[in-house]
Amino acid sequence: MTHPIHKRQSDHLNERRDVVSHGFTFKVGESMKKPAIFLSFALACGGAAAQGLSPADPFLRQAPAQTPPVLRGTAPATPARATLPASSASAPSGTLNLTGVQNATFGNPRTSTAGAQTRVVFDLAPGVTYTLMPSFTGLRIDVQGARVLPAVTAALGASVSEYRAGGGQVTVVTPFPLSFTEGWRASEATLSTGSRVLILEFGPVLSGGASESLRAVVRTSPPAPTASTAEANSVLNAPLGLKAPVPVAATPQTAAAAAPPARATAPAPVSAANPDQLPPGDIVLPGKQFPPAPALPDANASRPSALTGRVTGQVQPGALLTAPRIGKNPGLTRLVLDLPPGSTYLIQPSALGLRIELTGLSAVPQNAQNVSPEVRTWRFEPTASGVNITLVTATPTTAQSGWRAQLLPPAPGSDRARLALDLSPALANLTPLAPAERLLAAVPAIPATRGTAMLALSANYVQPRVVLDPGHGGRDPGAVGSITEKEVTLAVALRVRDLLRGAGVDVVMTRDRDRELNSVKTVDLQMRAQMGTPGTQLFVSIHVNAMEAKTALRGYGVETWWNANHPMSSSLANILQRQLVETTGAFSRGLKSNQSLSVLRNSRIPAALVEIGYTSHPVDGLNLQDENYLDRVAVGIAQGIREALTSGVTAGNAVGGGGK
Repeated sequence: MTHPIHKRQSDHLNERRDVVSHGFTFKVGESMKKPAIFLSFALACGGAAAQGLSPADPFLRQAPAQTPPVLRGTAPATPARATLPASSASAPSGTLNLTGVQNATFGNPRTSTAGAQTRVVFDLAPGVTYTLMPSFTGLRIDVQGARVLPAVTAALGASVSEYRAGGGQVTVVTPFPLSFTEGWRASEATLSTGSRVLILEFGPVLSGGASESLRAVVRTSPPAPTASTAEANSVLNAPLGLKAPVPVAATPQTAAAAAPPARATAPAPVSAANPDQLPPGDIVLPGKQFPPAPALPDANASRPSALTGRVTGQVQPGALLTAPRIGKNPGLTRLVLDLPPGSTYLIQPSALGLRIELTGLSAVPQNAQNVSPEVRTWRFEPTASGVNITLVTATPTTAQSGWRAQLLPPAPGSDRARLALDLSPALANLTPLAPAERLLAAVPAIPATRGTAMLALSANYVQPRVVLDPGHGGRDPGAVGSITEKEVTLAVALRVRDLLRGAGVDVVMTRDRDRELNSVKTVDLQMRAQMGTPGTQLFVSIHVNAMEAKTALRGYGVETWWNANHPMSSSLANILQRQLVETTGAFSRGLKSNQSLSVLRNSRIPAALVEIGYTSHPVDGLNLQDENYLDRVAVGIAQGIREALTSGVTAGNAVGGGGK
């Protein structure tokens, strides 16, 4: 008798099928098909493993290994690359870290101003790098490893006229051009918190450039002139009858980048370079001079430029205004607008430049950036009646300073008049003073003193006494350029003397003719300072400034110096500077006190030294040749002295006066 189980096995074996797997043929019953396949795979894999072959299990027996995704590429081989965090220490080289310095920002600087010097401080996040590029419009900072915070600011201080940031770049605009070493300084410092800061300093007489550790990050754009610039100059000047501009190669713009500092500006006692402790301009040796800036044809500087005008003829419907023609001379930029018949203009000076409203024509929107050191940008904005033109200048303009304009008739073969505009921060007010402006109000008499003790009860009243010191004289000419310093300082001092005496002031002159007090310069300076004897209220020295040829284009305007010889000296300097700028319209270089000057330090009463302009500048030098300008300088100094006397800024009213 056959067992039932054996009977079922026999039946299954009778129902055969062929199964082929890994080269082996199996004959199995239909009901054993799936178990046999699994068994054959197991045997085959086991045999393969025994022979050193890799298993081929088609099933996933566990969760796959988790590998974080990375972006592969070429990492920059610069210090700006982020440092990989600890968790990424084993990451392959060339990966880009998405959690490092990409989250850092650059911008929001801290600023401060002392006199004409402005300091700008940036915080530096770890891993952030940058390059510095000085130019004739300021300093450009290209930032790597951080997002630059977008910003536009009109001014950050006396020597930073504009701040622009965004798109990985920061531009610090200055009212004077920068070379590799002149007009700025840059350094890094580490704070007590361990963070880094970038410290930038700007000033018209600042020297140094980048510190030794930052020299490698300084670069400059190619200074070679372009053909278009020369073409623009020739096209512009020929129709206006101007002499050709100075060739680019003859200006300091291409040589300034490699030039060494002209002089140190840090305060110091007597030194070998300046043994007599002279004002900075007095130690500049005569050298190459720039030719005077070209004047407009038939221009009369004594007549203010018209703010409004109209071109003769009938309006031409559809007349289109073309882009301005631009000519550049050292220290001055000229723009010419070709105006069709019947068009009108209105010029509006402002702190940012000039706005010109034109009617009777049309224009398409257009603009240009970084035109010249004197013109930052120009822009056309069409209106319903014409077009508005915005000229952003390096320094503020007023109704009578910073610019000149003249409407010229059409050139031969053209029907368009030419509105020519000269722009330069050194263009001062050269209009004559009105008769009322030449009068100085009387200065009250003061009680007579004997030493420091005031006479009691029946005290006598006397005229306040002031010492005027025209710089240089005799064999010492001072700065020599467009003018000779000793001649101009005496001419101004004599004007100031006459104004003050007419107002009831006793004026003592250190010299009233072309002479020096002593042939030894050190003795001469001491003798001048010592003329402020007891009972004298104020001491004012008058000088003309200068800069060496390679930096001459950065020197223009007026400045006033003081030393800590007396508690009232800084107040006197501030009053003189303010009055001088208001009267002349000259560019203000502010107050200076970072050098010890013999004629100030040795004075025992409130003392100040005014620098009334730069003989080395092609535009400012023209101011110093103008009688109207010298009249305005004299009135400004006289008004400043009068204000000091009447407001108590005198030797007798200072607590602890007497000086050193």
